[in-house]
Order: sequence, then C-alpha cells, then structure tokens
Amino acid sequence: MKKFFICTVITTCLLLPATQFAQSKKKKSKKDEAVTQAAPEKKPEGTIKEYSKVITKDAISDDGLFTVHKVDKKYYFEIPNKLLNKDMLLVSRLSKLPSNLGGGYVNAGSETNEQLIVWQRFQDKILIKSKSYNAVANDTLPISISVKANNYEPTLFAFDIVAFSKDSANTVIDVTKFYSSDVKAISGISAEMRELYKVKGLDDSRSFINGIKSFPMNIEVIQDMTYNASKPSMLEESESISIQMNQSMVVLPEKMMQPRLADPRVGWFTVSQYDYGSNELKSDLKTYIRRWRLEPKDPEAYARGELVEPIKPIVYYLDPATPEKLRKYIKLGIEEWQKPFEAAGFKNAILAKDAPTKEEDPDFSPEDIRYSVIRYVASTTRNAVGPSVSDPRTGEIIESDVIWYHNHLRSYRNRYLLETGAANPSARTLKTSDEEMGDMMRMVIAHEVGHALGFPHNMGASCAYDVESYRNGDFTQQNGISASIMDYARFNYIAQPGDKNIRFIRKMGAYDKYAVNWGYRVIPNAKSAQDEKPILDKWILDNAANPMYKFGKQSSAFDPSSQTEDISNNSMKASSYGLKNLEYVAGHLPEWTSDVTNDYGDLQELYGELLEVWSRYIGHVVTNVGGVYENIKNPNQAGTVYDVVPKAKQIEAMNWLQTNAFASPTWIVNTKTLRNTDFSGYTEKFRSLQVRHLNSLLSFGRIGRLMDAEILGADNYKALDLLKDTRKGIWKEAGIPSNVTIYRRNLQRAYIDRMAFLMTEEIKPADRSTIYYNVAQSDIRALVRGELTALKATLAIAKTRAVNAETKYHYEDAIKRIDLILNPK
Repeated sequence: MKKFFICTVITTCLLLPATQFAQSKKKKSKKDEAVTQAAPEKKPEGTIKEYSKVITKDAISDDGLFTVHKVDKKYYFEIPNKLLNKDMLLVSRLSKLPSNLGGGYVNAGSETNEQLIVWQRFQDKILIKSKSYNAVANDTLPISISVKANNYEPTLFAFDIVAFSKDSANTVIDVTKFYSSDVKAISGISAEMRELYKVKGLDDSRSFINGIKSFPMNIEVIQDMTYNASKPSMLEESESISIQMNQSMVVLPEKMMQPRLADPRVGWFTVSQYDYGSNELKSDLKTYIRRWRLEPKDPEAYARGELVEPIKPIVYYLDPATPEKLRKYIKLGIEEWQKPFEAAGFKNAILAKDAPTKEEDPDFSPEDIRYSVIRYVASTTRNAVGPSVSDPRTGEIIESDVIWYHNHLRSYRNRYLLETGAANPSARTLKTSDEEMGDMMRMVIAHEVGHALGFPHNMGASCAYDVESYRNGDFTQQNGISASIMDYARFNYIAQPGDKNIRFIRKMGAYDKYAVNWGYRVIPNAKSAQDEKPILDKWILDNAANPMYKFGKQSSAFDPSSQTEDISNNSMKASSYGLKNLEYVAGHLPEWTSDVTNDYGDLQELYGELLEVWSRYIGHVVTNVGGVYENIKNPNQAGTVYDVVPKAKQIEAMNWLQTNAFASPTWIVNTKTLRNTDFSGYTEKFRSLQVRHLNSLLSFGRIGRLMDAEILGADNYKALDLLKDTRKGIWKEAGIPSNVTIYRRNLQRAYIDRMAFLMTEEIKPADRSTIYYNVAQSDIRALVRGELTALKATLAIAKTRAVNAETKYHYEDAIKRIDLILNPK
C-alpha cells in the first residue's frame, strides 16, 4: 500500500513542541547537562513525545489512509495533516452477534450507525467531530455563518497528541481507548437494547480490539465487546452479551458527484438535507437518490444515443470462499443488471469477477473500500443482504458488499417445494436440482445487488399482473411473476396442476429497466440537479398510466396493492389458488420427505413452514379490509393519492376470511404429520395463527381507517360493518342449534379477549406514527360495547339450545367474560 505522507518544510518548526524549539536556540552548558543527568525532568503523562519513543522498533505498521501502528497492546493512528478537516464516513456494523438480539430483526452485517466525521486539531489534541449534512448553505452566502453556528457538531472523542512524525507531516494519536471503550456513537447496543437486556456496562476485561487494517481509502476496525447484562437475549445464566463490531472509516471524494433529486414515484434509497441557501421562504428540504457515479467514456456518442462504456464500471468480486458450483450463478445474478443499464445508455456497466489471486494482487482484500465483494458467509443464518456505503453530501455510492449466508438456499428450497409443489413436479423433492437452485440463487443475488445499486423494495410491482396471467406459460416465461426483481415475489404459487410451460421462479422486470434509466441516465447539458427535474418528471408522466412502472412502498401496510410476498392484482383469487395448492402439498408432504429419508426432521421443519405459508395467504386478504390504495402522484396528475378499497371488495374479503381463515380447519391440521412430529400442542398451532389474523382484523389502525371512510362517502364500508360482520361470522353457530368445535371455541374466546382489548387499551407510543386518532374519544368504545351487548343477548338464547355440554359451558363462560368487560366492578 502507498503511504499518505507529505513533506512540509515551512510548518515543521511550528508543529514541534515548544520545549524542543527553545532548546534549538541555545546550547546547554555543562552545568545544565550535569543537572539534567542528575535529575532528569519528568514529563507529565500524555504529553507529546519523540516519535521513536512512541512508535518503537517493535511496532507492527500498516500503511494506508492513515498509517496504523500496533505497539505491544496499543494501537496508534498516524494521521497525515493534509487529511485533517477532510470529510470522512464512519460506518458501524454488527459482524457477529448472539441469537435473537433485537428480537431477531438484527443480523450480522446490520448497520447500527452511519455518520459523517472530520478529524480536527485543537491545541495538543485531535478531535473526532461528528459532522451533519442535514443542514447546508453555500459558503459564499451570509446565512452559512448562522447554519454553522446553529448546527455545532458534537465531539465524539478527544485524543492527546502523543507524537509527530519526524518530518512533522503526520500526527500520532493513541486510539486504543476509543476502540475498546463503550462509545455510544459507535456501539452496536442501542439504548432500547440496553434497557431491554438490563445492560450494566462494558466489561473491560472481556473487551478488546481484534484488529485494525488500513487501506488507501479506508480503515477497518474489528472490536470484540462484552457487556454485563442481567437479561441477555440468550444464555441468561451468563449475564453477558458479546458482540463483534466492524467500524469502517472511509474518506469521501474530493470532487463531489452531481446529485440527482429524488421523486417518491420512483423507488430509491435517499439522503436528505435542509438547504438554507434556498430562495424559498423556508429551509428547502432536498432529497437525493443514492447511486453509483457512472460517466460515459465517450460523452458525444452517449448523447447521440449510442451504448457507451462507463469510465469506471461497477465491479463485484466473488469471495474466494464461495463454493465452486455456485460461482456461475452469482456472476449471472450480478450481470442480470447489464440489460437495465443498457436502457440507461451504458454497456458493461456492471461486471462480476473472481477475486484476484495472491500472485495477481497480493494487496487485495474484501475489506478494502476500493473493492465491492459478494461475501459468502459460513453461517446458519437464512438471509442475504445488500448494504452499501454512500456519500451523505451527494448520495454517491462508494462501495457495497452483498452478504450471502450459507443456509439461505435452504429457505428457498423449502418454499419452492411448499408453494409450487402442487403444479411443479420438479419441486417435490428435498434434493432440488442444481440448475433450479442456481436459478433461485441468481435471482436472490440480483435482488440484493439491486439494493446495492440504490433500489429499495418495490412491493407494488407484482400487482401489475392479472391473477390469471400466472397460469399462462408464455406470459410467465416472458414476464416472470413481478414487474420488478425488487418485489418480495419469490415463486408462482397461483399456477395449478396441469398448467403448461409455467415459470415458477422470479426474474427481472420492466420496472427495473425503467428505474435504472430514470436514476442513472446522464442528462446532457444539465449543470445541476434542479436542471434535470423537468426531464425526470416527463419520464414519470409518460409511464404513469402503466401499472408495470408503479412503485409501491414497503411501509404501506394499509395498501393491498403493495404487500410483501404476494403476487397478482387480486388477493382473494390468488390466495384461493394458493390454498388449493397448499392442500395438495400438505397431503403429500410425508411422501416427499420422511418416506424418502426415513427421518421426521425435514417433515417437521417443512410442516412448520407450511403453516406460515398458509398464514401469509390469509394475511394478504386481511389487508383489503380497511384498505387504502396509495398511488403516489404530483398535483399535475389526475386523481387522488389515497383511495379507499371499494365496499364490495371489502365485503368479499370478509366473506373469504370467514370461510378460509376462521372456519374449523380440515386439511391444514394434518393429524398424521402431527402425531409423528410432536406429542402435543395440536390445537394451539392453529389457534395462534387464527388469532394473529383476528387481532389484525380488529386493530385500532384498521378500525380508524374505516371510521375515516365514513366521511368520504356514505356507501363506503364502515367500522360498524366490520364489527358486525366479524361477530356474526365468528359466532355463526350461536344462531343455529349446533356443536361448536374446539377450534371455534378457542377462536370465540380470542374474539372476546380482543374486544376487551379494544374497550380498555390505549395506543402505545410505538403505534402513534401509524394511528392517527384519539381512541378514548372515538366511536370505538361505543361500537364495541354495542356489539358485546348484542352478542350477550344471542348467547343467552344459544346456551339453552346447545347440543352438547362443551358448547353449553362455553356459552355460559362467554357470557361471564362479557359481563366482566361491560361491568368490570
């Protein structure tokens, strides 16, 4: 690696300690020397020393952005003075963590913080200042003084200067304490986790720096940190939480890329800042998309519409640890994006390469920010992630590492069997072919690379296709199962047995080409982000009427057209097809697993996942009730942004749920499978799934949206309609002399519990961002009270007509429970 040293003759004397400077002016007398030898002056601890006394001959040094020295157990940064006050990015990620930390929603590779920093000198100290680009103004404008004064950056840490290099071009600091202490700004344990797990503090004796590596553009630090915690996420008797953190410090480009303004109608990861230099009468929020810097080698040919290679293509290297048989599929997944980039005018814009050998490049390292790597991690985690590092000033993506966890393919094999096994004979096995598994991996890699290119999930993409199209072989072969690879649409679970030439695995779609062109195409003669706006807006308007180019936010949990894991534009029909297929699979599951392996382990695993697939299909229908379609628009477009799901569709969804979700189960509770995989808990497995969806149906947010719908039109489905239809469906047996099965008794008691919740609970702080009304002063309590009173009257009659003792006792118990809710005292 090359050293980042500079020779600065003029400043040498200025940077020397004052005592050294004075002694250079006057030669010591022999008397002075004798006094010095007899009683040498003892410098206070922490004062500046000679370089050779700090960075000794025993130092292990690593050249790069800063030179890193390890002397005994201490680590030192030797910072080139030319890099002081330069913008850098400090990214903190978890590299190893205990099971279930953060409730299972945090994985290895998860980012815990990202902050812009600068290293500054203050007297005899070096400071790390956390710098914000949330508020900006051009330095030439007077208001920039106020922006700086009112956005004073915090100091993350202060280091004593311990030495200067011999030419005074570099400053040496001891970073051991910074990286081995519990510095909250770079910690992997959030404030919420500290409270949840009763974290008392960092145990210094069990915390240390695992290693520090320096590269030309970045420094990587690995920390092993152990915290004393009364209630850790695993192994409670240890009273400890151990994590491994990766701290990446990256120098940002000297020449900033021209940013591109974001538009919510096209999905991008973004960075935002308030521009106080705007001509608006307020600070102007500017949001830029996150993208790589792609510039054509031949701008003139590019402007003529010819395909041109970029000056610097996006290159992903394969981790040397990647199994040989998977490499071609990973490369294909990366280069799936070449066609979308051609839509933006670039050829060979993204390339996949094997990592160089030691002979080809002895300095190659996946940790080097100059290299983006598809990392293959030997872990039981079933996941893949595509994080990236971007410049917060412009949104320019600097580097990204896609992380693939070894066991992730098992999830895909299982879902392939469960969701397509009825119509797809090749999926009916635990030994899915290498070709099919490779195709799945190819598309997962393409999805994760999409994140690394700047694209978030587009959950509206699968809604672009009609439900019956999924049974058309020609259509699925050409279009896959979604208009975008960035949707969570993994398999075609709609196609039925006998359908021919069906593609069951997802592929790239029309939206992917559209989004790449919108974000990456260079617009000639546009000198600023503002100059680009009219053209970008026109591209959106030209395609606004086509559902293939719609972006659906993952956060729109209320929108049935933007759901995770669903496919098609009709949830009820799609889920009906899905359940029909799942029934076939449930009946044949032992045949495809335990009968072949002579072991019940796979059967147990797959049956557990089959229940979750059933639950997903049900959940897709629930979203239609109290649903609101979100169609992001600008005022120059016709129509409204939010439209309530039509009443007829909501009634259809309610009827579907009563028939498919809340009825006593038949095939889904497979007693043959259960008796070979578990000794008890048979009814509980299904009760918990039914109650999950009942509670979701009767939620504060859903009821609130239905109350809002009343003011939008008299013919809309209302909150009272939901409560009445739910009561009548859940308690259907009370109106006719019939037995109530154990499943229905469980569900009916859950209904009463949920009504009690609606009568007594308040909105929790965590829910305030999605629930927009005062529950206590709304209609909810009155509606619930009225429904419980009506139910009590029905049950008073029903108990006299109960066919068996269980049903009679159940109705009597239900009446008592209702009394306790209506008259708690």
